[in-house]
Formats: sequence, structure tokens, C-alpha cells
Amino acid sequence: MSFIAVIDYGMGNLRSVVKALEYVSEGRAQVTVTGDPDAVQASERIVFPGQGAAGNCMHFLRQNGLDEALREAAASKPFLGLCMGMQALVDFSEENGGTECMGLLPGRVSYFVDTFASSEPTPRLKVPHMGWNQVAQTRAHPLWRGIADNSRFYFVHSYYVVPEDAELTAGVTEYGIPFASVIARDNIFAMQCHPEKSASAGLALLGNFVRWNGTA
Repeated sequence: MSFIAVIDYGMGNLRSVVKALEYVSEGRAQVTVTGDPDAVQASERIVFPGQGAAGNCMHFLRQNGLDEALREAAASKPFLGLCMGMQALVDFSEENGGTECMGLLPGRVSYFVDTFASSEPTPRLKVPHMGWNQVAQTRAHPLWRGIADNSRFYFVHSYYVVPEDAELTAGVTEYGIPFASVIARDNIFAMQCHPEKSASAGLALLGNFVRWNGTA
């Protein structure tokens, strides 16, 4: 049986993530919600979901030793970052007056409002970006298996990731501007949307993750 750790940093209801993972694993995985670094190290797969503010997220991770446990896990284990769990992987977020993130992947997190003010999209779009939107797959990846290009996923966010290396981008979404809604490298796959709330496409992606060995 596979052991999957769903990271709990005290922000958000993780029940829907756990239930979706249990459903797609069909009894082949034990899914545990944990904020314990030892449990993270003992697990075979890591799901780093979340919502809330970057500053609070990073403070909790560092205060509880989870940042180092996640760094070690991200070096070798299949690793899925969702929403805030995607944003925390890059170098820096503009949120909370500027927040140093984990620096596992090169990039920064920008605020839609500031971007819209400088680019003036037409029509002016609401922030947060909330609801269903398409994800265009920009390169092949095992987690896209069986998922049609431009499938719709569910989003709720005011900030978005800007990768420093364009090759990190595995999916793009349009919201006033095109932004990297999915990034991936080696055993890490991260997306801004919520697959656990994204109907059949989201469940297919989670099912692919449960079976993924971490190689692209």
C-alpha cells in the first residue's frame, strides 16, 4: 500500500482533497493529513495543498520544521503542489508586503491587480480569479494522461506564479493575461487550480498522481 501525506499547515479544509485521493486510489493508498515532519519523511507521495496568505503559510512551515521536510521530499518523491502549495515552491511572493518562499523552483508570485493596472486588460476582470477556466497543456506530462487539452479546472486565487524558466511551464490559463497555471520539473508537479473540485478532469489528474513514479 502506498502512503500519501497531505500537508496541513493550519489553513483550509483539507477534507475534499483527502476524499478525492481516497476515491481515485481505490483502496491502494493510505492518505494521511499531517503537519509532522517525520510523517512527511515516512510517506511515499506528498500532496501540498492550501489556501490563505503566503506569509502565514511560510511562517507555519518554518516554525514547525515542515519547510526542510518538504525540501527533502521534493528532492526525490512524487510531489503535487496545489494552489498555495504551488506558490510556496518558488522564490518569492509579492503577498503580505513580500514573502520569501521555499525556492525549490525559480520564479516569483505576482498580484493580478497590479498586473491588470499596468496591462489594462479589456474588460477589467475581477480579482480573485474565481470559477472554472481552461488549462492549455504546453507540454506532455504523465499527469496529463487521459485529460483533454483545454479541459476546465476550478480556480480561486488573487496571485499567480511567474516562472523564471519558461521550460517549467506545463499548463497555461488566460485571465486577462496568459499565466502559468501549471509548472513541473522532474518529480514535482504543481497547479494553481483545485483538482479536488474540478470534476472528472481533476479526479483523472489525481488518479494519475497516485500511480505516478515521479519521472517525467
